[in-house]
Amino acid sequence: MSILGWIVLGLISGFIASKAVSGSGSGCLADIALGLIGAVVGGWLFSYFGHHDPMHFNLVSMVIAIIGAVIVLLVWHAITGRGIRR
Repeated sequence: MSILGWIVLGLISGFIASKAVSGSGSGCLADIALGLIGAVVGGWLFSYFGHHDPMHFNLVSMVIAIIGAVIVLLVWHAITGRGIRR
């Protein structure tokens, strides 16, 4: 996947994860960073358990990136002490 593909995947997955966890986006750059980190975390976890090759831009990769971004966001909120809005 190209750098542009990773950025687009990161933006979309980070925004969806931010909306799912805290109810609002974190801003464009924060959503991209969160999504990229989440994509790496999700890809590593799913590859570790032998489920999917996350290097293709498709719906499964998007779901994996969203799951990873949600995990990263929950850990971030736990570390910083910010509450999760419902």
